[in-house]
Amino acid sequence: MKCIFCNIIKGKQKSFKVWENRDFILLLVPQPINTGHIILITKKHIDYIFDLKEPLYSEIFRTAKKISFILKKLSQAKRIGLAIEGFGVRHIHIHLVPVNKGNELNPLRAKRMPDDELQKMQVQFAKEFKKLK
Repeated sequence: MKCIFCNIIKGKQKSFKVWENRDFILLLVPQPINTGHIILITKKHIDYIFDLKEPLYSEIFRTAKKISFILKKLSQAKRIGLAIEGFGVRHIHIHLVPVNKGNELNPLRAKRMPDDELQKMQVQFAKEFKKLK
C-alpha cells in the first residue's frame, strides 16, 4: 500500500511540517484553499475517522480545537473551517482552513503555493505551534 502520509511520517516524502507529537503530525497544505490551510494527520495509518478508537478519537478533536486557536491568531481569520473526508488520501486527516466568509471551504478553490512561501510560513507556524501541548 502506498500512502503519501505514511511516507511523510517516515521522512520519505517532502512536507512542510509545523508540529508533531507521539500521535499526530501537523502539516501546511501545498495547495491551500486559503493561506494557512493545514492538516492534522494521525501517525497510525487508519483509513476512516469513525474507525478511530478511543482515546485517540477524542484526542484528535481536542488537538484540532487547540490548533484552531493558534491558527486563528496566526491567520487573523474570522473562523477556522474544518473538513474531514478521506477520499483523496485514505489516511485519517482533518483539514483546518482559515475562512472569512461562507463557501470558502470549497476544495475547488485550492491553488498551489510556491515552496519558498510555504517554507517561510513553516518557520513562522512551527514557532507558534511549538507551544502546543
